[in-house]
Amino acid sequence: MMQLVGMLDSPYVRRVAVGLELLGLPFESRPISVFRQMDAFRAINPVIKAPTLVTTEGVVLMDSSLILDHAESLAGPARSLWPAAAAERLRALRLTGLALAACEKAVQIVYEQQVRPPEKRHQPWLDRVHAQMLAGFGALEDELRRGPPPQPAGGQPVGQAELTLAVVWHFARQLVPEHLPEAPFPLQRAASERAEALPAFAAWPHA
Repeated sequence: MMQLVGMLDSPYVRRVAVGLELLGLPFESRPISVFRQMDAFRAINPVIKAPTLVTTEGVVLMDSSLILDHAESLAGPARSLWPAAAAERLRALRLTGLALAACEKAVQIVYEQQVRPPEKRHQPWLDRVHAQMLAGFGALEDELRRGPPPQPAGGQPVGQAELTLAVVWHFARQLVPEHLPEAPFPLQRAASERAEALPAFAAWPHA
């Protein structure tokens, strides 16, 4: 059985966990922290990067998008979380990319606030990262005004774009709410709330 290594407080780990659940692929969750359990993580993956997936063949994969690409190949096109039509897939890729960009900046803010000592923080850099995060969420909101995310070919209630958007929004609102007001982003809030009510999300809650 595949092993997913990493804590569910990581949006990237949770994205993979929910994605595997939606694809119907069984896996073992190994909630090992890259901070508090570095030696244990290093024994599995010397790079100490979450998420890490250990495949059934024993191959160690990293990066949530690459792991999910492998998962898609296992599940087959009939279960894909991506749309089948090229135009819809292109839009799903754009939405997913925007969500991942916003996620990257939210994670940087968390590291600046929770990992870096206060005397070593550089406010201009934090301001820049904050602006980039808001730009990502702003572009997502603009896209959602044009229409909902495309539906996946596999018939799941959410596809890769909405899955990623929902996980990222929930993470950012949990970890950096003072940097991400809800009011300007009603469509993302609603999409995330709908997704969080699904069994696949409830099975792998942010923790």
